Amino acid sequence: MRPASRAAPRDAGMVTVEAAVALCAFLTMLAMVLAGAAAMLDQLRCTDAAREAARLAAMGQQDRAAAVVGAIAPEGATLHITLTGDAVTVTVSANPAGGLLPGVHVSAAAYAVREPGEIP
Repeated sequence: MRPASRAAPRDAGMVTVEAAVALCAFLTMLAMVLAGAAAMLDQLRCTDAAREAARLAAMGQQDRAAAVVGAIAPEGATLHITLTGDAVTVTVSANPAGGLLPGVHVSAAAYAVREPGEIP
């Protein structure tokens, strides 16, 4: 009877290589999940900022609406206010995760009706 032999010498180091590949794959997936979560959070922040800006713009306070967007929305977000008759449409756009995700843009729009005393 022969004793159990060790792994062949040509297999030496394979576990290290497999662990390195698995670690790289894990870190790549983790980065993708974190980037996706950051994009979702920035989308929610744009939605909240658009809603508050539309409310303020409907009351005739467009300057405060811009300040609110600067405080709530992700850094570098843009604000666009459209006044049509008694309607106010606000759009807030941004690059999520500080621009670390090329080609991904988040945007939110909100609609409000102007207050009766604010219609020209």
